[in-house]
Amino acid sequence: MKILLVDGTIVGRKTGAVLEQVKMYIQEFRPEMELDILSLADYDHQFVDGRPLGEYNDSMQDLAHRFNEADGYIIASPIFQGSIPGVLKNTFDLLHPHTMRYKPVSIVANGGTYQHHLVIENQLKPILDYFRCLVTPNYVYTHTSHFDIDNNIINEDVHDRLRELARVFVQYAEMSTHLSKETLDKH
Repeated sequence: MKILLVDGTIVGRKTGAVLEQVKMYIQEFRPEMELDILSLADYDHQFVDGRPLGEYNDSMQDLAHRFNEADGYIIASPIFQGSIPGVLKNTFDLLHPHTMRYKPVSIVANGGTYQHHLVIENQLKPILDYFRCLVTPNYVYTHTSHFDIDNNIINEDVHDRLRELARVFVQYAEMSTHLSKETLDKH
């Protein structure tokens, strides 16, 4: 099972640090899962404007292909100005509506204020619901104070919540393998 761990920004290190930790915890529960970190910073982004996928550059086509080939996702996003980064939203806009359907997704996010956790509920979850993902009920929001100067997570409660997120994600991933994909092939 291929799981894409998406670093949904092109700046900063905290989001990537959280993903690395989640990756370690998933490996503890299910070492045979193929875990691949995808950093949006590694792509040559174009604004998505509704044209066919084949008209975007190779980098954007590769990005869409990697999403399409994955069996599940961990979406990591910083919160900027009370919102997800534009580059992450642009990536979602690139994807076909069936790309993530019935695939498991967990969310981790980080921000500078404790109130920004609501962005997950008000922005990310509705987008993922549109894609009909199997969104795990537990997400983890981290605050700047949860990291040391080298972006290591120093808060034990955060570690506990990330372990639990990984455990639940693995269960959702196993459940997703039993869902019929037949209806997808007809549409």
